[in-house]
Amino acid sequence: MFRHTHQLRVRYSESDQLGSYYNSRLLEWMEVGRSELLRAAGCAYAEWEERGVLAPIVEANLKFKGRAAYDDVLEIETVCSREGRARLRFESKLVLAESGKPVAEGCTIHALTNPEGKPIRIPGWIDDLLNGEEDS
Repeated sequence: MFRHTHQLRVRYSESDQLGSYYNSRLLEWMEVGRSELLRAAGCAYAEWEERGVLAPIVEANLKFKGRAAYDDVLEIETVCSREGRARLRFESKLVLAESGKPVAEGCTIHALTNPEGKPIRIPGWIDDLLNGEEDS
């Protein structure tokens, strides 16, 4: 399991007249959290693709807990863990950075596949990466 926190500022285009964010943005922000977690672990997702590993979302669960308005700074905490032999689970919690008030939480489950879309087992180098071990 690997955990990472990333800050993101809500842009004007992500907000609405109700003074909050568009609900569809949550999946995009969770993607930012996943990408930054992998980068912090030492192997950006682009490198996964170069190594022939893709990770399409096969399931998503979202819970909307509060508002986030234009120019608010969010903290996105992302945790990655195994979900069986061929899937990864990314759990995300988003809070307002200044107050810690909850904004949303959710998880996405990703099947690992080769470039042709065939499921593959989690490679050892990904296990090592998420356990904080040196890349092999």
